[in-house]
Amino acid sequence: MKQLSGKLIPVTAIFATVIFLTGFTPGSVSPGKGKKKSQKLSTKKSTAFPPSPYRIVIDKSDFELQVYDADGWLATYPVVFGNKKQEDKKMEGDRLTPNGRFKITFKKYHKEWGCFMLIDYPTKESYDRFKERKSKGAIPKSATIGGGIGIHGSRPNEEYVVDKFINWTNGCISTKYSDIFELYDLIPLGTEVTIQE
Repeated sequence: MKQLSGKLIPVTAIFATVIFLTGFTPGSVSPGKGKKKSQKLSTKKSTAFPPSPYRIVIDKSDFELQVYDADGWLATYPVVFGNKKQEDKKMEGDRLTPNGRFKITFKKYHKEWGCFMLIDYPTKESYDRFKERKSKGAIPKSATIGGGIGIHGSRPNEEYVVDKFINWTNGCISTKYSDIFELYDLIPLGTEVTIQE
């Protein structure tokens, strides 16, 4: 973990909260190194998760993902995004990362990016902003809101994209490949994610 603040996390608490789901597919899935294949479970979105001991704050202007627990700051990971602009996502295909408060709803291993943690974009607030932009003519009437936004790793041999602040995704948040497994094992479903400029 990057810049770990020295706190010990019970292993049982971590593994009790890690749930592997399949079904949401930004790409096909395969287990990471030394990992077991995930079990097929319901892919239905649910908001009835146990309270998470963590929360995540992603600051787009600082290219940082920070993890907090009940005592405060726990760790910081460098991240990159999609579009070079750091503004709020407006519509599908703009490669922008949405601003707002979300929750992690699915988790699974990914053959290219190591791991993938889906957030519940679009939320009601996301839809409200989308409809307002449409009504004001800021986006085309034919635009759709998009989805499938999450936190994932870089490709294994492309960690330099994070070091060089290269925004390469389609709107997701990308950590380094070597960081995503640690973050994935730590963060349970239902964890609140705040994304801000």
